[in-house]
Formats: sequence, C-alpha cells, structure tokens
Amino acid sequence: MAALLRLAAAQSALPRRTLTPHRRLRTCKFMTNRLLSRKQFVLEVIHPGRPNVSKAELKERLAKIYEVKDPDCIFVFKFRTNFEGGKSTKVEKSRKQMKERKNRAKKILGVKKTKAGDAKKK
Repeated sequence: MAALLRLAAAQSALPRRTLTPHRRLRTCKFMTNRLLSRKQFVLEVIHPGRPNVSKAELKERLAKIYEVKDPDCIFVFKFRTNFEGGKSTKVEKSRKQMKERKNRAKKILGVKKTKAGDAKKK
C-alpha cells in the first residue's frame, strides 16, 4: 500500500503534458471508380481531446495527402462522431467531372432539358 502511495505522489509531482489537437486520418476500402471517374474510400478520423474535426480542415488535409489541386473537388459526408471519430468520404478527380455527373443520366437516356411551359402547349 505504501508503494502505491509513493507512486501516486511521484506521478503528481511530474509536470502534466498538455494535450495537443492531434488528429490522425486512416483510410480503408480504397477504390478507383472508373465509371464515375473518382477515387473513393472510407475515412476514419481519430481526434482525441477534441469533439470533432471540421470538414474544411479535413478537405485541406486530404488535398495535401492525395495531391489534389482544388480542395472543392473533395466531398466529405456522412460523418458520425463516435469515440473514435467519423467515417466515409470520397474524392472526385476534377470539378468538371463533378458537375457533369449531375446530368449523366439525362445524357445516357437521351432526354433533352425542356421548359415547363412546353409541356402545357401539347
């Protein structure tokens, strides 16, 4: 018992380390989706001592890691803050391909964009 008390007294005399805002990114299930022209993966963020990490900060770090010129091409979504952090993101290759994807179904089906007034004239 005396040894435990001496150990506790010695530990309390040591200066405490301040917790730095340490963040670690871990990727898994990395996949190159050639059909949608993008790279996608699951992202695990470990952030001890912080409630969560902002999406803008994650975009900047991912752009630096994966050498993406424009951080606006990176989409970070579906984060759930657990004890270890959030998960799930994807990286688009270019902004043009990102915008083109919206109308991809219309291009494949051959449907033209029409105005609402044209439907009533028939």
